[in-house]
Amino acid sequence: MLRLSRFLPSTSTSRGVTGLKDALWSGSLTFKHALSTSAANVDENASAKKFASYTVFKGKAALSISPILPLFTKLESGGSRVNRNGSVMLTFFPAVGQRKYDYTKKQLFALSPTEVGSLISLGPAESCEFFHDPSMKSSHEGQVKKSLSITPLGSDNGYFVNITVLNNVQKTNERLSVPVTKAEFAVMRTALSFALPHIMGWDQALSTHPQSAPTSASKPRFERPNPDSEWDR
Repeated sequence: MLRLSRFLPSTSTSRGVTGLKDALWSGSLTFKHALSTSAANVDENASAKKFASYTVFKGKAALSISPILPLFTKLESGGSRVNRNGSVMLTFFPAVGQRKYDYTKKQLFALSPTEVGSLISLGPAESCEFFHDPSMKSSHEGQVKKSLSITPLGSDNGYFVNITVLNNVQKTNERLSVPVTKAEFAVMRTALSFALPHIMGWDQALSTHPQSAPTSASKPRFERPNPDSEWDR
């Protein structure tokens, strides 16, 4: 580790603590250079799972989007198939002060591939709304109901992203709204377009079955597709 005094101005090293305090307030002390970023100090095996998100912070709430990959299950034939579909998770955080958010009161809304397509194809003056029941088809159906709506701000300036969570057990009705600018929604649209085949598992399905390139000795053969083959799979 390099000595801290190497990053102080030459006139401050002789003044002891006072010089260090002045350097801190003046901004001349740069801590990032004192931390090693060499590959030898990075533990690549600390976690095999990677996380990435895009977050928009606004005055009353924040919105974060992140992809959730599908889960695959092994087949007896040796292959695998999607056991649980992936999604794009929208996480809302209420604001409790200036640039402060309560992450313990977050609200989640998972977008299916079709719902992701609705956001990608949304026009400047269009809106869409989705309704979810996390406990659908169970004994707890109807206890919690969620709705997500995306409405235009007007004048092609962006959208309002609103979530409403009705909890009939706790007798609460929470609503959070995040205004998203045109530029921020462009980032979201591009990220959603890139994530769509991944949450469907298509990237893994295509990468595990690479097509071999035809050799010069044999010409590529064209086979007429059988309409019934789609239903046999």
